[in-house]
Amino acid sequence: MPKRIGRYTIELETNPAVVGFAAVAGKKEYEGPYGQYYDQCHTDTTLGESSWEKAESRLQNEAVQIALKKSKLKNTDIDCIFAGDLLNQCISSTFGLRSLDIPFLGQYGACSTMAQTLGIASLFVESGAAARTAAVTSSHFCSAERQFRLPLEYGGQRTPTAQWTATAAGAMILGARTQYQAAPVGIRAITFGRIVDFGLKDAANMGAAMAPAAANTLEDYFNDTGSNPQDYDLILTGDLGLIGSELLDELMNHEGKDIRSVHNDCGLMIYDRNKQDVHAGGSGCGCSAAILCSVILQQMSAGQLHKVLFIGTGALMSPTSQQQGESIPSVAHLVFLQA
Repeated sequence: MPKRIGRYTIELETNPAVVGFAAVAGKKEYEGPYGQYYDQCHTDTTLGESSWEKAESRLQNEAVQIALKKSKLKNTDIDCIFAGDLLNQCISSTFGLRSLDIPFLGQYGACSTMAQTLGIASLFVESGAAARTAAVTSSHFCSAERQFRLPLEYGGQRTPTAQWTATAAGAMILGARTQYQAAPVGIRAITFGRIVDFGLKDAANMGAAMAPAAANTLEDYFNDTGSNPQDYDLILTGDLGLIGSELLDELMNHEGKDIRSVHNDCGLMIYDRNKQDVHAGGSGCGCSAAILCSVILQQMSAGQLHKVLFIGTGALMSPTSQQQGESIPSVAHLVFLQA
């Protein structure tokens, strides 16, 4: 059963197993530094569909289907699926997964959604409420731009602090350790974050808005567990980008926790900023999901990484709140994965 450690952290004593995982990406993501690690890549932005929203739904469906195939499981073997995305009413998830006929719990955490779904899916397995669960999320550059900013046809100039929403999806299948004793990677602890709002209002600088939330959750975890940054092989945030990552390093250093030697960010990993015009890096639910469910879990399964703190960061804004002049509240959720 899960055990509370300190004020905010939950330890998972049964170590739920990562049974399978998959990542699906678009053309720009495939051309990035980790393109060879994705399970499937598309060269057509629409994926052959009639709209960008339908394309994103397909991304999510494919990620789950591939993860199931790699796990040697069927959709009927999954007791519950946790999914979310950036679009209104999470339509990429609901329309993308409706054909799977799996009990569905939709989630919204903006770019923190992969960590949120993974954390809750782990707790269901840990508590015995489910034998096997799935966690999945996605994003699509074109669908996100249409909803949150300006139509692509407008051709507006992006500011240097802006990040590029990834066209990608990631899915993970979790199972009870008693049934999957040989699975190399497990979930050891979760820290669900608190909402942090420093009053920033610039939707083109979400990294700065999310960095304080990441620092807050990371500090909570270190305080609860008594651990330090050097106890881990990798502290992986997603997606702070260039601006947010530098701010997080500075905030943690101010608290006496130097994370620079072990910190990386999915928004900095998914694209080559020297060759691809992405300004401050990548963002979107699918960014951290694709990086985690490809290169990171592959390296953990191969024994190249052993202890990873995955911290999903989300800017909890909406088009309505932005139009009404509201600030950007943010949240960060932490999942400790161990090989």
